[in-house]
Amino acid sequence: MNAVALSPDHDPDIVAGIMAYDFSEIESKWQKYWLDNRTFAALDPHDAGGMPKAYVLDMFPYPSGQGLHVGHPEGYTATDIVSRYLRMKGVNVLHPMGWDAFGLPAEQYAIKNNVHPRQTTRENIDNFRRQIQSLGLSYDWDREVDTTDPKYYRWTQWIFLQLFNSYFDPINQKAMPIEHLRRELMNQNYVVTPDNEVVINPTTEGMEQLGGEVRVERLWGELSPSEQQQLIDAQRLAYMDEVPVNWCEGLGTVLSNEEVVDGKSEVGGFPVERRPMRQWMLRITAYADRLIKDLELLQWPESLKEMQRNWIGRSEGAEVDFELAGEAASAKPAADEPDEPGDETPVITVFTTRPDTLYGATYMVLAPEHPLVEQITTAQQKQAVDDYRQAVATRSERDRLTVTKEKSGVATGAYAVNPINNEKIPVYIADYVLMGYGTGAIMAVPAHDQRDFDFARKFSLPIKPVVQPVVSAIAPIAGDQNPAQNNSTQTPEKAFEGEGVAIGSPLINGQPTQQAKQTIIKALQADGTGQRSVRYKLRDWLFSRQRYWGEPFPILLDEEGNAHALEESELPLTLPEMDDFKPTGTPEPPLSKAASWTRVQRNGQVFTRETNTMPQWAGSCWYYLRYIDPANDQRFVDKEKERYWMPVDLYVGGVEHAVLHLLYARFWHKVLFDLGHVSSAEPFARLINQGLILGETEFHFFEHEGGKPISVNEITDIHEEATKRGVRLCGTHKPTGEKVYATSVIDALVEKKGQDYVLRSDPSIKVDARAFKMSKSRGNVVNPDQIVEEYGADAFRLYEMYMGPLEAQKPWNTRDIVGMARFLSSVHRNITGDEESNRVVEIVDEPVAEGLERLMHRTIKKVGQDIEALHFNTGIAELIKLNNEMTGLTRMPRELAENFVLMLAPFAPHLAEELWGVLGHNKSLARRPWPTFDPDRMVEASVEVPVQINGKLRDRITIAVDADEAAVFAAAESSPKIKPWIEGKQVKKRLYVPGRLVNMVVQ
Repeated sequence: MNAVALSPDHDPDIVAGIMAYDFSEIESKWQKYWLDNRTFAALDPHDAGGMPKAYVLDMFPYPSGQGLHVGHPEGYTATDIVSRYLRMKGVNVLHPMGWDAFGLPAEQYAIKNNVHPRQTTRENIDNFRRQIQSLGLSYDWDREVDTTDPKYYRWTQWIFLQLFNSYFDPINQKAMPIEHLRRELMNQNYVVTPDNEVVINPTTEGMEQLGGEVRVERLWGELSPSEQQQLIDAQRLAYMDEVPVNWCEGLGTVLSNEEVVDGKSEVGGFPVERRPMRQWMLRITAYADRLIKDLELLQWPESLKEMQRNWIGRSEGAEVDFELAGEAASAKPAADEPDEPGDETPVITVFTTRPDTLYGATYMVLAPEHPLVEQITTAQQKQAVDDYRQAVATRSERDRLTVTKEKSGVATGAYAVNPINNEKIPVYIADYVLMGYGTGAIMAVPAHDQRDFDFARKFSLPIKPVVQPVVSAIAPIAGDQNPAQNNSTQTPEKAFEGEGVAIGSPLINGQPTQQAKQTIIKALQADGTGQRSVRYKLRDWLFSRQRYWGEPFPILLDEEGNAHALEESELPLTLPEMDDFKPTGTPEPPLSKAASWTRVQRNGQVFTRETNTMPQWAGSCWYYLRYIDPANDQRFVDKEKERYWMPVDLYVGGVEHAVLHLLYARFWHKVLFDLGHVSSAEPFARLINQGLILGETEFHFFEHEGGKPISVNEITDIHEEATKRGVRLCGTHKPTGEKVYATSVIDALVEKKGQDYVLRSDPSIKVDARAFKMSKSRGNVVNPDQIVEEYGADAFRLYEMYMGPLEAQKPWNTRDIVGMARFLSSVHRNITGDEESNRVVEIVDEPVAEGLERLMHRTIKKVGQDIEALHFNTGIAELIKLNNEMTGLTRMPRELAENFVLMLAPFAPHLAEELWGVLGHNKSLARRPWPTFDPDRMVEASVEVPVQINGKLRDRITIAVDADEAAVFAAAESSPKIKPWIEGKQVKKRLYVPGRLVNMVVQ
């Protein structure tokens, strides 16, 4: 039986019967203990005293029916290690978990299986919770949230009403109540422009009106009640508009661009078409500059920040007006659009970041959806244009923007006039121009834009260079004596998209690009054909979904279609109980079938509820706030608690959410900040993206059609392709240009040769070895339940963290987890003894041996530093090293054993808790102080240095670290192994590199 010296807080029931390492029993025991005792409950501010706080957050999961795969817990384990470490450092840690549970997959499953999505969602959540708890993750389960719970989405609806009842004030540059706008208009501080924009009243700025000038702006009092209503509604942060959307009839809903692949829905593979529909929109574009600027406040990966900057796409340039020429100039609006007084010649407005290339514009392109297309298309081109527009309507924007695809388009028959040189240029429509970007029209400069270049080549359009690269600041380009006057019409082989010197442009010849831009803008502004402008790729957030399983909008629509907000006291507006929640087959959402729910009478007026629902993104925009105060039925979060916990100190999740979720959450948070509901300008102070865990490495060898194998180093452009035999790996055979396919081969038939893998049957054939993203279709998903059952949760956690850096992409290999299981078994034996070998370990209150003590203090320092830096793999390596040095001890110093167990606890908490009991403690170590290290005890008292004679190693000696040169040389020369090399010889030179080397030159 093991002999254990007991501490004063020893509980005999804990240590009795300790035998072999039974991870299943140990892990289930401690998971129950943590839940029953609420071990990881965070303290509210009034209970925390002076404790520092840390809000550690995971991106909460969508609970699918497939459950977790081994890639999901990687980030969860990382934040768990940090949370456990911080608690041991005396920090009040908030570490919650919840469920992003609304969404299309649950609804599709429910429709297919004729069950309510609420039932399947609840079952999925229960399974996810069970799996997560089986990993020993230290979540505060008292704070669990579920976005489908009416108690939760009541506040999602409340936040939507904050957006609906607010506008972005141009003076204060922030969200303000819509009533403030109404007062400013009534007080004539703001006026309304002819295109219904709200601007500052020029007279209130002290600007004197010129005599005889006609005022074009209108005052609030000059608008009819209907116009006033429309104006106010158009300024709201949540508003309705008719916009082109991705309509999927098969799913009966609008899809985001990210949910459309090759013109089909990502879920189900149904056809998708572009069509205009009236939708709810959120005015995220008003925050574009703040969303860019405030990135500098955040401790985020620079690559992720750049992704957000690119998504927002802020561009400075000019808007340029091209008047229509010929028949198009006299074209009238459609029959149902009456002529307005003062109708002018139609104008195509473009936005360009390169106004310096205006002389090189040789044609124009409109998006097929552009409202001018029908108006300007000639009779001869009408059929071709209509056919092309219909074909484009089935394609997603992402597909249309694919760089590698062949360019397509159709001429409208219309011509426009280039305002800089009065040249007539043809107007086309093409799918690579999108209505949602810029103005939906471009001036095409094929010499300086590769997309335009490819299009011009295909349609034999002129390519006119107007920018020349600067090869030298002194010498002109060879063969061109005066670049500024270069009017060469020689067609280039590809577009030059960089900056340089203007050529072939009379107004700016010889000017560098930046100067030329400013010159052109000033010229356009002077003659009224253009103006300086800032544009964004970011578009307002399309916020409607034609689904049942989502948050209902707290909105009533009157008979004119005007929106009216519900009172806060009416929230939550819950989904009606429906047996038939299938899509209607039309743009009418499923909720339109709930007649009694939809129709509302108030004060003798009939209203209709909004029957669209919010997208899944809605609930995930603010869930981090609800964790802070999940049971509050008076506010979405208590102000004192929010000020204490926010912002989130560490947020960990996948890079796939780098743009949409993070951008949307930042937007909502800024609105709430502007309105005084939260205290921080940004929600997530520090963010880390964990790397993707791929499936196990797969092996493929390529072969000719006749079956002859080919080495993978002869293959280029390797990629996956859908075939009749399913998705296959294919590539191009470099010597012949032949397209070849690969065949999967089991790992037993390959072997590693150097850095490559080859066929065992023919080592001359190198095979392709790679890991793929886990997916059900590939059959490479690894279920963590199986790993935990076979190896234990602690081994699983350690392996996931030991695979490599947290941010790196890593392939899973089940066989490698055995090493972590062996390490844990070794730790257990080192402290409890080994029954099989009858080795007894006695825990003793004796000093730790000098060398082992030094290593212990170094490990304490290094593991703590590694956890704080999220370098978990190197921290685990340090623990393995220390455990190896502890192996074989039969008298285990208590200080060493306890410090080791405490360091192990964040990584392998179940075993650590069990060993803490073995060491005589009857309380959980979850809040036990982290071990401290003594810098003085980390220093070596002696050091071994090599001794060289004439540059050759002859011996190694051990000396005191602080030994002086005389003592070192005396020790070296007295060494029995050195004496034969120096006796009877003259020592011509002695060299000592402190702590590193002794070298003597003898003759």
